[in-house]
Amino acid sequence: MALKSHKIALRPSDAQKTWFAQQCGYARFAFNAALSDFKAGLDEDDWRSFIDLNNRFNTSKKAFDWTKGMDQRAALYGIKNLSEGIIRWKNKISRFPRFKKRGCKQSYSTDEQAVKVEGKRIKLPKIGWVKMFQELRFEGELIRVTISRTAHRWFVSITIDTGLPNVPRDTRGLPAVGVDVGINSLATLDNGKQYENPRPLQRYERKLAREQRKLSRKVFRSNNWYKQKRVVEKLYYRIACIRNDAHHQATTAIVKSASVIGIEKLKVTNLLKNKRLAKALSDSALGGFLSKLKTKTDTLGIPVIQAPQFFASSKTCSRCGYVKDELLLSERTYHCEWCNTKIGRDQNAAINLKNFAVGYTEK
Repeated sequence: MALKSHKIALRPSDAQKTWFAQQCGYARFAFNAALSDFKAGLDEDDWRSFIDLNNRFNTSKKAFDWTKGMDQRAALYGIKNLSEGIIRWKNKISRFPRFKKRGCKQSYSTDEQAVKVEGKRIKLPKIGWVKMFQELRFEGELIRVTISRTAHRWFVSITIDTGLPNVPRDTRGLPAVGVDVGINSLATLDNGKQYENPRPLQRYERKLAREQRKLSRKVFRSNNWYKQKRVVEKLYYRIACIRNDAHHQATTAIVKSASVIGIEKLKVTNLLKNKRLAKALSDSALGGFLSKLKTKTDTLGIPVIQAPQFFASSKTCSRCGYVKDELLLSERTYHCEWCNTKIGRDQNAAINLKNFAVGYTEK
C-alpha cells in the first residue's frame, strides 16, 4: 500500500467558510466532551474505549439541538483522534491529551466514502461542491479527508492509496551529489552550486513585532483583537510560505540531478541549544528541509547516505584528507596546511560528504 497525500487550498464562499468553522467547533466539542468522559472513567477505575466514548457522546449530544444539523462525521473523527492520542499516551509515546481551546488550530475530518473529487472541485458531506485551486495530483482510493484552516486560507488534505508497488532503484545514471546544509546558504553542493537561504523571519521581523504590539494593546478576545490576530496569522503564513517555497525548489533541483545523495546527520534539537545560533537555525528550518529531501528521494528511489554525527566534513581536506584540529565558524574558506588547497568551507564539506556516499555505496 503506497499512501500519498495532497494538501490543496480551497476557494470557499463566505457561507462555506462559516460551515467549516462550525464543523471544526463541533469536532472540538466532541473531543473535549469525550476527554472529560474518559477522565471521569479513570477516576472510577473504568477504562472507556473508543466505542464506549462514541456511544456515550451520541447519547449525551441529544441534549443540544444545534448538533442535529452538524456533520456527525466531524464528531466521530474528533473522538477517534482522542482515542489515538490516549493509545499513544498509554504506550508512553506522547503526553496525556489536553482540552482543545477555541480559536487555535481549526480542523476536522470527514468520511472519505461521502467525498467526491472532480477536477478543481470537491464534494463534501452536507455542504456540496467546493472549489479548489488545484486538481488532485494522485489517483486511487480515498483514505482520509481533512479540512483545516491556516491564517485566512482553508485547505483540504486528501490521502490516497495509489496501489502502486514500492519504487524501484533509481536507474537514471546520474552522479552522486554531496549536500552541505547551513545558515548562510541553505544548501551547498560539491560542484559549488549554492541555494540561498531567504531568511523570511529576519526579513519580516520588524513588521511582525509591530503587528504583535498592536495585538497586545487590544482588549483580549474582543472583535478588534480577533481582527488583529488574523493580521498576525497572515504574516506568519507568508513567512512559512517563503520558507517552504525555497525548500521545495532546492530539494527538487537536488533530486533531479543525483542518483546518490551524501548528507551529514544533524540533530537540530542539539543545535538549537546554542543561543547565538538558535534564532537563525529556526529561521532556516533545516529539519523541514531534510524532511522534504527524504520524502522526495524515497519517492524516486534515490538512496540518501548520512554521514555519522561526528564525521569531520568541514575539518577534513577534500583533496589530501588532512584533518584540522580546530576550525572556527568564522573561517568561511578552508585552507589546507599540507597541500595548500584553498576552497570554500561549505563546498569542501559537500565534497567530503559525496566521497563518503560513494565509498558507502561501493561496499
